[in-house]
Amino acid sequence: MLPKIIEFLKDKKILILGFGREGQSSFSYIRKYLPEKELTIADGKEQILPDGFTKGIFGENYLDFLGEFDVVLKSPGIPFKCVEIPENALITCQLDLFLKYAPCKKIGITGSKGKTTTSTLIFKMLEKSGVNAVLMGNMGLPVLDYIEEVEDKIAVIEMSSHQLEFTCTSPDVAVITNIYEEHLEHYKGGMAGYVGAKLNIVKHQTADDTFVYNGTQGLTEYIDVNSLKSKVIAVKEDDEIPFKAENPHLKGKHNRHDILLAFTAASVLGATAFGAEAAIADFKGIEHRMECVGEFKGITFYNDCIATIPHAVMCAVEALNAKTLIFGGMDRGIDYTDFARDLENSSLEALIGTKTTGHKIIDMMQKNGTAKKLFKAENVEDAVKTAFENTEKGGICILSPAAPSYNEYKNFEEKGRFYKDCIKKYGE
Repeated sequence: MLPKIIEFLKDKKILILGFGREGQSSFSYIRKYLPEKELTIADGKEQILPDGFTKGIFGENYLDFLGEFDVVLKSPGIPFKCVEIPENALITCQLDLFLKYAPCKKIGITGSKGKTTTSTLIFKMLEKSGVNAVLMGNMGLPVLDYIEEVEDKIAVIEMSSHQLEFTCTSPDVAVITNIYEEHLEHYKGGMAGYVGAKLNIVKHQTADDTFVYNGTQGLTEYIDVNSLKSKVIAVKEDDEIPFKAENPHLKGKHNRHDILLAFTAASVLGATAFGAEAAIADFKGIEHRMECVGEFKGITFYNDCIATIPHAVMCAVEALNAKTLIFGGMDRGIDYTDFARDLENSSLEALIGTKTTGHKIIDMMQKNGTAKKLFKAENVEDAVKTAFENTEKGGICILSPAAPSYNEYKNFEEKGRFYKDCIKKYGE
């Protein structure tokens, strides 16, 4: 008997939209069961066709043919802000199909920041409590790669707004860590479009489901939680943690709140306080998230390259009591006035701005007058050299960009790893 997803797809004319990691995953899953079915791949870049039963639509007009297919399996990285969707086009994605058809319980986690930490903690809390779980999703683990191993287990899924945008099913347990301005260039309606995508994680829940959210921030400006069918649990950052929760990789109020959110959600599906405490003790940290690179020439360096919004930067600066900040990246037109004020009032002594937004903020702070040491760096390597020259021994330097990395790098991972290489190069 064919899996339910394949039963749904077998008689459809299918377009795989985007052929990166998730698109290739979708192709491989379909091909496993339908080896000779005609499939079409569409991508802005020329791709090598995998087999003789596959067609390709490549180049700048690759989005012009959506209406010619019964199902469009969209990759999350493709923005639809300027795309007119034909009325007859069914736009879906891996996540939506997984939520509809995977034979397991699902916990979904989204939010502007804290998704990966909270998802990983939920998984570890369940695992340490003796509950079979599988971690997948937005951290580079396409859900269809795991669909055949989740039966009778719990799928812990990190969900980005891009994945949720065309998702019409909600998980059994939904978690929203927080909502801040992010990815506004991706959505029609800006912030409204972004928030609308996020809220798909809870909009389709039933009375048997549970919604866990950030009660300190609140969501009242975005959604009336009293109108939801599911059980709603608000988690506030000053709530008591019913177990020992100390770990050097989880410093700061924001990480404490992530621990609370994770335990509240995980306990719905069987996690215990004992298991949660063991999970915290075992947590090894996550690359690019307040990641300690090490001490070099008496200075401790941290890599927080995932922090692409000001709020996340200030959380890390406060948690570490950092003295030097390297920041800057692609300019999305965000107003950094409040961020400049927060930097001025922080523990930071030296601010090193890289192109483009870092230079913009440095100019703003110079104009306003400041006692901070301000530097413009041409690139990350130049910024690291400047940090070594202007951070006192015993101090902490952190790379926390407050902006995306796409102006110079493929993604934040590439930028973060280059930063670490530069530290080791100049720290010898």
